[in-house]
Amino acid sequence: MATKRSTAERAAVLREQLAQANHDYHVLDAPTISDAEYDEMLRELGEIERAHPDLLVPDSPTQRVGGAPSADFAPYRHVVPMLSLGNVFDAAGLRTFDARVARLAGGSVSYVCELKIDGLAMSLRYEGGTFRSAGTRGDGSVGEDVTPNVRTIAEIPRRLAGKDAPQTLDVRGEVYLSKHAFAELNRKRAAAGLPLFANPRNTAAGGLRQKDSRITSERKLSFFAYAIGAFEGARPAATQHALLEALRAYGFPVNEHATVCATIDDVVAFCERWEGERAALDYEIDGVVIKVDDIALQAKLGYAGKDPRWAIAFKFRAQEARTKLLDIGINVSRSGKLNPYAVLEPVIIGGVTVRMATLHNEADILRKDIRVGDTVIVHRAGDVIPYVVGPVLELRPKSARVYKLPERCPVCGSRVDHPPDDVFSYCTNVSCPAQVRERIRHWCTRGAMDIEGVGDAMAGALVDAQLCSTVADLYDLDAAKLATLPRMGEKSIANILDAIENSKSRGLARVLAALGIRYVGGQNAALLAADFGTIDALERASREELEATEGVGPQIAESVAFFFAQPQNRAVVKRLRERGVEVTAPKRERAAAGVLAGKTLVLTGTLPSLTREEATSLITRAGGKVSSSVSKKTDYVVAGVDAGSKLAKANALGVAVLDEPGLRELLGDGVPNR
Repeated sequence: MATKRSTAERAAVLREQLAQANHDYHVLDAPTISDAEYDEMLRELGEIERAHPDLLVPDSPTQRVGGAPSADFAPYRHVVPMLSLGNVFDAAGLRTFDARVARLAGGSVSYVCELKIDGLAMSLRYEGGTFRSAGTRGDGSVGEDVTPNVRTIAEIPRRLAGKDAPQTLDVRGEVYLSKHAFAELNRKRAAAGLPLFANPRNTAAGGLRQKDSRITSERKLSFFAYAIGAFEGARPAATQHALLEALRAYGFPVNEHATVCATIDDVVAFCERWEGERAALDYEIDGVVIKVDDIALQAKLGYAGKDPRWAIAFKFRAQEARTKLLDIGINVSRSGKLNPYAVLEPVIIGGVTVRMATLHNEADILRKDIRVGDTVIVHRAGDVIPYVVGPVLELRPKSARVYKLPERCPVCGSRVDHPPDDVFSYCTNVSCPAQVRERIRHWCTRGAMDIEGVGDAMAGALVDAQLCSTVADLYDLDAAKLATLPRMGEKSIANILDAIENSKSRGLARVLAALGIRYVGGQNAALLAADFGTIDALERASREELEATEGVGPQIAESVAFFFAQPQNRAVVKRLRERGVEVTAPKRERAAAGVLAGKTLVLTGTLPSLTREEATSLITRAGGKVSSSVSKKTDYVVAGVDAGSKLAKANALGVAVLDEPGLRELLGDGVPNR
């Protein structure tokens, strides 16, 4: 029998894994586990919390809707929260749901069944009948403001049709990419020699999170409306099926397969039908949403935690097949991560021919004992991302070979770093062609070298035009070279060149943060810069010398030493130095001096005018230390918007909490406002 301690530890592990999966799916649009694996972990955590209510914490994934909104977009606050649904996976689950609803309602009810579109949930605000703004679901309360990008979706009306629409109306629905649009998009990318997109859902989500709405427009996204949020005036309809008709009358596309079901038997039949016929649709679905039809009864039934009692999602089973694992290849991501993938003997799963599948990482391959030559079970999780479940051991041939991740990057041939506490391995060559676009984009971000005008699209254009193969190439750009890029006028060129020139004086701490050394963000970069003073000293430093910097542990020291041990990285640093980039910093006294001497501060949340790196720099220059965790030894916690568990822990321990004005007051006069 599990002890209370082991149960608590298991709950903590599940919370961490689910939080990461939520972030990967909702924020990064890059899911790392299947829907089935996520649902199973969420179910297990829910069972633990129900059996041990004292283990339920406010930020548990069972209490959250999705992931935190991306910091790349302005926040979009929902007047009425966008909640998620509970899941069932079979007819028995549907009948249990119906029995619960009937008991609470005092009798049998009718339902509306709607296909569950596999896209990105969206809220549209209309004022005076005119489209004003749009936001993603985010964490349910706050999403990302993606208004300019949503305006490119032709199916979303700019003005509501009819004369009876509410003065203010939030319309909820799903942004998706049709199968034919996805196929055409990949056809064009293949013809241009670009990597293909993995699946429609991530391509749609990625399209909505573009800084350049012209890229969004190229995705040819679509929209289905299915609900409303906040509104002013009379409710548009008394039933869910009438609401769908009202939305259709306002000019919104509404899925034509929504059906009123008088009994739970009808609901079960609807779900079973579409689980078998989903491949015939021109869009991806991963289940059916079942809603009580009577909206007044919906309000009476209310909510249980984050889930409405009046609705449930029936999730389709992942489809699977057996096939031969021919080989294991490696894809090097834009961040340098080595991602193994399965090369399969082609097999049809759910009407789609699958030739490649996800293998996650080397540790997962070894844990599942997957070997090249095995017959393997392949799932199409959520009908989108194929992944290898495991081998069929009884069919294993004697020639099957154990897999080992390569010691050299398959793209550039550089040594691969295998951190002992990380399941992934990395190419740390700053000149690796697979990474150059992402490294240039990161180099130019505000928290790094702050080169305004060079974002993701411009970084890609510079790489595609072969103007930049390393970050050092940015400092060789001139007006003639930039003029060869599309849509570049004289003013834009002048602004970019000025920003590049200004970036040369940012100093060593910003350079270290911009180089993309694993585990070295703005906070650690500032500490290393202050202790070593020059990038030459850091290049020569041993792991032991690096660890002597307060706040730098073995993992960070190992990563920094490995980075500077690579000849390619030293060559880039040399070129930066030769082009006038400042790679020195004032050395600090080991004995801290300043108004915060001997004080430890923790930063949490988003400050109004200071980035995390800027706040860290101010604190360390004043002699203080910035820690990543709150303890009894913490002197102050500086809390901004959306501060989380660190703020709660500070209050529990009685640690003083400051806002940004409080931090500035603590630092004294002379701290500039931005």
